[in-house]
Amino acid sequence: MEIINEKLNKLPEDPGVYIMKNSIGEIIYVGKAKNLKKRVKQYFQNKNHAPKVALMVSNVEDFEYIVVSNEVEALVLEASLIKEERPKYNILLRDDKQYPYIKITKERFPKVIKTRRVINDGGTYYGPYPNAYAVNDFLNVIGNITKTRTCNRNLNIVPTKERPCLNAFINRCMAPCKGDVTDEDYGKVIKEVDLILRRKTGKIEDMLESEMKKEAENLNFERAAAIRDSIQAVQLLFEEQKIVSTKDEDRDVLAIARGTEEIIIQVFFIRTGKILGREYFVIDNSNEETDSEVISSFIKQFYIGSAFIPSEILTEIEPEELSTIERWLSEKRGGKVEVRTPKKGEKLSLIKMVKDNANLMMAKHGDRFLKEARKNRNTLSELAKLLEIKNEIKRIEAFDISNIQGVDNVGAMIVFENAMAKKSDYRRFKIRGVSGQDDYASMEEMLFRRFSKLLDDKEINESFYAVPDLIFMDGGKGHVNTCKKVLNDLGLKIPVAGLVKDETHTTRGIIFENEEYILPVDSDVYRLIYKMQEEVHRFAIQYHRSLRNKNLFKSELDDIPFIGDKRKKALLSELGSIDAIKKSSMEELLGVKGMDKRAAKSIYEHFRR
Repeated sequence: MEIINEKLNKLPEDPGVYIMKNSIGEIIYVGKAKNLKKRVKQYFQNKNHAPKVALMVSNVEDFEYIVVSNEVEALVLEASLIKEERPKYNILLRDDKQYPYIKITKERFPKVIKTRRVINDGGTYYGPYPNAYAVNDFLNVIGNITKTRTCNRNLNIVPTKERPCLNAFINRCMAPCKGDVTDEDYGKVIKEVDLILRRKTGKIEDMLESEMKKEAENLNFERAAAIRDSIQAVQLLFEEQKIVSTKDEDRDVLAIARGTEEIIIQVFFIRTGKILGREYFVIDNSNEETDSEVISSFIKQFYIGSAFIPSEILTEIEPEELSTIERWLSEKRGGKVEVRTPKKGEKLSLIKMVKDNANLMMAKHGDRFLKEARKNRNTLSELAKLLEIKNEIKRIEAFDISNIQGVDNVGAMIVFENAMAKKSDYRRFKIRGVSGQDDYASMEEMLFRRFSKLLDDKEINESFYAVPDLIFMDGGKGHVNTCKKVLNDLGLKIPVAGLVKDETHTTRGIIFENEEYILPVDSDVYRLIYKMQEEVHRFAIQYHRSLRNKNLFKSELDDIPFIGDKRKKALLSELGSIDAIKKSSMEELLGVKGMDKRAAKSIYEHFRR
C-alpha cells in the first residue's frame, strides 16, 4: 500500500487512462478519467464501494496510468485496452465479431471483393453482412456472371497490355489486362453490380431464373441445379432486408435484455432503410452496472473495432458519456453521428421490435449461457482441487512441437480462458536454433521465447504479457521438466502439467509434480484436457503443413539478391518460365516491369556462374 500511496500523490490532474494490476502484474481493471488524480484516489480513499468495486480494489497491488490530451482520446484508449486485455473486473463484450463488407475498389478496373475493414480509400462499401458464407457465395455468383477481375495487378497504367492469367482462359474474367476492354465497357458492368448491391434492380435473379428454366427444358438438370444454388446465394445475402423506413437511412438499433448473470444486447443493422442483418452479443461482468453503463461500454467496445459507423444509433437507454461518445464516433466516421433515445414514432417502434428480439434471445439462450458458465467454473475448480493449486485457474496455455524427421520444426501455443478457447491469443513459433529432430531442444527454444516476454517492459496492449495460471505440455515428464527448467532459469513460478496419452495415442490423464492422474473419460476435467490436447496438436500440425507446402513451391529465383515476390511474379508473367529467364539477355531482363540494372545483372550473373 506504501507504493500505491506514493503513486497517488504523484498523479497528474490530466485526462487519461488508469490500469489496475494484481500481485502477479495482471491487469484486472482499466478505466478512464477526466482528472486522473481525483478519480484514482476515490478507489483507495472512499470505503463506500459497490461489492464488485470493493473486491477489485482489495486485489490491486499496483497501478499505471497514461496521460492523453482529451476525453475522446481517453475513451478510445480505454476501449482498446479493454478489448485487448479483457480485464477481470471490466464489463466485457464476449462475442468480438467483425462482419464482412462487399467492396468495389477505386481503380481504373475495379474489383468486387470481401473485406472486414472500411478505410477512407475511395472504395465503395456495402454491408455489413452477418452471414459471411452468403457473401462468399454471392461473390462467386457475381464473378461468374460479370467476369470482373480478381487479381492484384496494377492496371491503372495506360496503355495496359499484360499476359492474362488462368481466369481469362476459363472465361471467369474479362481480362482488362490484355488492353482490349475499354474503361466504359468495364464501368457498365461495375455499375450493374452497384445497382444489385443497393437492391435497385432484380435483374440478376430474373436472368438466373430464365437461364435455369432454359437448362431444365433442355434436360440439363445438373446445370439447372447449379443455377438454382446461385439464385439461393443471392437471395440469402439479402433475405433479412425487411423495409423499415421509406428513407435511405443507415442506422443501428440497440436493445438490452437482462438474465440472471448475463446481459444480451441485440443489434439490428439498417442500411438504406432496410434491415440488412441482426446479431446478439453477450456481456459479462455486468450485474452491478446500470443499463446506461452497459450500453456505454458496449458502444465503445463494439464500434472501436467496427468497420462501418452509421450516421445514427438508436438505443432504448441513453448511454453514459453521451457527448464524448458522439464526438468520438463522429471523428471515427468522418461525419456527424447521433446516438438517440426515441420517445415516439417510427424510431420508438424500431426500439420495441429490437427489444422483443432481445427478450426472445434471452429466453431462448439464457439458461444455456448460465449453465455453460457454471459448468466451466466448476470444471476449473475441480482441476485446481485435483492438482492442489490454491489460486483460481482462469488462463491455461498449452504447447506442442511438430516436424517430420526434423524438417520444418515448428511450435504451437494455444490459450483457454474460463475453459474456452481464446484464439486471438494463439501463437506459432518457427524453431530457428535447432537442426534435426530434437523435440526437447525445440520445446525449450519456444518456451524461452514465450516466457521471456514476461520479463520485458510490459506493453499493456499485448496479450503475450498475460501470465497463465497453469501450463499444459503435450507430453510426459520430459516435456514438463523442460518447461520447468526454462521457467526456473527465468525466475518464474507457474504450475506445469503434462498431458499424457495411452498406447492408442488417446488422452489418458495428467502428470503433475511427478504424479500421474488418470481421469474418467466422462468427467468434465477430462473433456477439457482432451479438447486442449487435440487443439494444440491441430494448431501445430496446421502450421507445419503450411510451411511444408510453401517450401514445395520454392523457386530458383528465391535465392537471387534483389529479387522479391513482385519481381519474381513479373519475370514469370512476362518471360513465361524459369528456363526462359535463364536464357534471357540483359536487355530482355531490363524490359520486364519493375526491373532495374542491379536486379537484372544479379539474375544474369546467377545463371551464368
